[in-house]
Amino acid sequence: MNPGPFGMAQNGVPFGDTKHVKEWPQIVGQVNKPEKEHPKRPIHGLDCERGEVSGSRLWGFIKEQSKSPDKFFHSCFIHNYCPLVFMSSSGKNITPPQLPKQERQQLLEICDNSLAEFVKLSGVKIVVGVGKFAEERAHKALKDFNVEIYSIMHPSPASPAANACWSDIALKQLTDVGLTGYIRNEKL
Repeated sequence: MNPGPFGMAQNGVPFGDTKHVKEWPQIVGQVNKPEKEHPKRPIHGLDCERGEVSGSRLWGFIKEQSKSPDKFFHSCFIHNYCPLVFMSSSGKNITPPQLPKQERQQLLEICDNSLAEFVKLSGVKIVVGVGKFAEERAHKALKDFNVEIYSIMHPSPASPAANACWSDIALKQLTDVGLTGYIRNEKL
């Protein structure tokens, strides 16, 4: 739905578990602190030592299936529907569904328009939402586009099924709709 405080909020990479971001696509560089930093969630950038479970699962799965970043990024890209982090004064992550209705509606309209513009500019033909929320937003935002839309289960640790065997479920979901060849960069 949106970044948590220990993934993309730290390094700018969707589902950005820092260990995977540094070790697999080998992203390096300096991440600057925002002008206004939450006192309970300081930005450590690529030095963040705290893991991001969803990101670790997703990037670990991609690494296992693709074998190399070049293979994955040849045909795939991960785009965050809502790249903004929202936190309470205590530092608790707030997801878009938890925002007040009027604020949520404004945010979703902006994010829908951004997704549509991204798809238009990049020429994307297939969108795979990571989770039902992402799939639902893609259907709404891309209703006038000629794109195929699918989803895989979100790798959140809040999901008992994801905790049991997320990568097996995600692989089956992608296999069932014939998309594993894109991740593996095999001839389709």
